[in-house]
Amino acid sequence: MHIKIGTRGSRLALWQAYYVQNLLEKGGLSTKIVTIETKGDQILDRSLSKIGSKGVFTQELEDQLRDGRIDIAVHSAKDLQSELDDDLELIAFTERERVNDVLVSHNTSLSLGSGASFVVGTSSTRRVALLKHFYPHIKTVDMRGNLQTRLRKLEEGQCDAILLAFAGVHRMEYDSLISEHLSLNEFTPAVGQGSMAIECSREMEKGKREEVRALLNHSDTETCLLAERAFLRRLQGGCSVPVFGLASLENDTVSMTGGVVSLDGQQLLKHTVSGVASTPQNVGIQLAELLLAEGAADILAQIKQNL
Repeated sequence: MHIKIGTRGSRLALWQAYYVQNLLEKGGLSTKIVTIETKGDQILDRSLSKIGSKGVFTQELEDQLRDGRIDIAVHSAKDLQSELDDDLELIAFTERERVNDVLVSHNTSLSLGSGASFVVGTSSTRRVALLKHFYPHIKTVDMRGNLQTRLRKLEEGQCDAILLAFAGVHRMEYDSLISEHLSLNEFTPAVGQGSMAIECSREMEKGKREEVRALLNHSDTETCLLAERAFLRRLQGGCSVPVFGLASLENDTVSMTGGVVSLDGQQLLKHTVSGVASTPQNVGIQLAELLLAEGAADILAQIKQNL
């Protein structure tokens, strides 16, 4: 059985594709990696929110899933839109890496809580809004591009530090540049952060689909991400909207903390909901409904007007 693996071309995306390739080949499958450039890779002079969040890093991969040029697409789960087209599906989520955001700097003594004012680079509206809420003395600058591009901009002095997901920093072996692991209480991550999502066409041959899923899917991670993605879908949030959510699994219970923060950081709604692990989507939906009842819809509507 031969599997064509579609991926973006950044070093981090390729690391993720090679990780998936290794798992598949250990299971006895032959593979080929196909590198595909996406709109998000091509347009670097505008923020993600200005490009439009839907399909920024996925559209070109999904086109090749449809026409059979690739069998599966490997995505960072946090970059994947909350709703897929009907002819596509997610068949696996890889085991999750540590989910924290981290502050990365050549000055490893920098800390958000130190009271010092410095400039942080990030392309994430979630991170910008949370910085404004918890650390209003910190200045931000938009920072697009892959990890190596951002580190070059840091080296050039465009900012003093950058905010990133630990998973990418760790996978690229830049741990020595981490000056601070941010608390999950303040910086609850983006939905899906730390895991890879495996997407395929619904036309994929059943035996091939089942074999890929058996080799790649981590069931505990999948349970948590099903809750998180249901939460995001109900809120109609995308990767350019400051919505955050993190689910955890203990025995047969899923607990999820999630919320939304206004772009200026002034309004922050956040709750935690628990439920049975057999129906994780219900936990995510219940959490979203709770937030919507408290005014999240108004905050999100205002955000989308301003993006």
